[in-house]
Amino acid sequence: MDFYKIKLFLNTVKHLKPVQIYYRFYYFFRNRAFNMKAVKKSVPYRDYIQWKSKINSSFSYSEKKKSFTFLNITHNFSDQIDWNYDGYGKLWAYNLNYFDFLNQKEMSKEIGVSLINNYIENDKVLKDGKEAYPISLRGINWVKFLSENKVKDSRIDKILLQNYYTLLKNLEYHLLGNHLLENAFSLLFGAYYFQDGKLYSKSKKLLTSELEEQILNDGAHFELSPMYHQIILSRLLDSIHLIKLNNDWKKDDLLLFFEAKASLMVSWLKNVTYSNGQIPMVNDTTYDIAPQSNILFSYAKEIGIADRQIPLSDSGYRKININSYELLIDVGNVGPDYQPGHAHSDTFNFELTKEGKAIFVDVGISTYEKNLKRQEERSTHSHNTVKIGSNEQSQVWGGFRVANRAKIIHLIEKNNFIEASHNGYLSDGYIHKRSFLWDEKSIILNDKLNKPTNNNAKAYFHLHHKIKKPLIIQNKITLKSLGVCIEFGKSKSISIESYELSLGFNKTTLANRIVVGFDQILETKISI
Repeated sequence: MDFYKIKLFLNTVKHLKPVQIYYRFYYFFRNRAFNMKAVKKSVPYRDYIQWKSKINSSFSYSEKKKSFTFLNITHNFSDQIDWNYDGYGKLWAYNLNYFDFLNQKEMSKEIGVSLINNYIENDKVLKDGKEAYPISLRGINWVKFLSENKVKDSRIDKILLQNYYTLLKNLEYHLLGNHLLENAFSLLFGAYYFQDGKLYSKSKKLLTSELEEQILNDGAHFELSPMYHQIILSRLLDSIHLIKLNNDWKKDDLLLFFEAKASLMVSWLKNVTYSNGQIPMVNDTTYDIAPQSNILFSYAKEIGIADRQIPLSDSGYRKININSYELLIDVGNVGPDYQPGHAHSDTFNFELTKEGKAIFVDVGISTYEKNLKRQEERSTHSHNTVKIGSNEQSQVWGGFRVANRAKIIHLIEKNNFIEASHNGYLSDGYIHKRSFLWDEKSIILNDKLNKPTNNNAKAYFHLHHKIKKPLIIQNKITLKSLGVCIEFGKSKSISIESYELSLGFNKTTLANRIVVGFDQILETKISI
């Protein structure tokens, strides 16, 4: 290992919590020394619990074709389902083991039970499916399906309960973040399904502590991905729904705590969702993974979640809504410190829409594989911000890791003005300051570096793929179809180049981005 890689590793590890490091080593040595086996657990008598799904899963399993579709890739198992199939990467294999397809509208009771039994018959050879995260999501989906369809099968219950007690011994403390939260939500579903006090006690302890930490004061989930925010909110709403449907078992303060957090999360999601119903594609966010905002808003209203209006703050996002346009700005830090796996090098990134039509967009994500594409989509030049030379604002690497990170060191906010500075380029002596000034007809975006760069700075502006390649006339670009004119003051060069915009996992399209070279100061005026 060379010195650079050692330094990168140390600058990553130094941000971890001690508990993450401890469990990383503990699980590593325990599983090798003791050859962990499935936990044996007898199944107590249980009655049916009440469940009625409010959100159906998208169509992903075809019984007729014996095919599964995940992440925009379809695979046919002509004979026997290979639950370990990883020909399309680990995330596709994970989705196969989640069993989310049990809750699609088209799933019958008979076919669903048959798929579960097929899975159980292959229990001894399962690989990815025995990891804590797939156990968690699969557990929730099995509980929902079995409860809604009034299935009582002792063999299924035995495996399900054993899985839950295996999960108890393998909680993802080494990762924390949304993974541990998903573990806890699943334990809650298992607790209600089996009326199990031990599962309930652990789930309640984890959910109260983790939600208290992971939901910020403005309602954002602290990993700052609108997609994961939607996923966690849907899980929280499901948990509230579960407790209300089965309120004769546990009567404590957990429900009130959940409702307060859900109200916060709904407020944040309303604040960042565009008028066209889409969410910003910032950090690890893409299409067709999480329930859409309007569906979550309806769900929350139906189960009695209070409607609150909390201004954006701790998340670092700001959203300006003026007549015909919506401007989303990121003036927050990479986060959370100890688990930035879904963060990008995107400080001062922004998105802009006009009358519901996207103008400047985030590139989004199309893969979780640890490859060049993943690295590209997390890098500085894939966002609407400034890059100096070959340096990154924040050192994203390894698919889900971040070493040195840009920090906000200065922030001023007024009625129609935001100014902030970050130190992501401080190793080369640079501080980047960006300001936004807006009114009904224009947005003025100023970039200023504390010293000259020898014309080595570039600002990137990613256009939506439906916008045709624009013409450059002197220092101006006009987007005629949208009635938008962009003028770059003090620029040294302006060019148009193509890039790949993500439309979902494994789904991209070509689009154009504007690349503006400058030395120390760039004055951008967007007339709308």
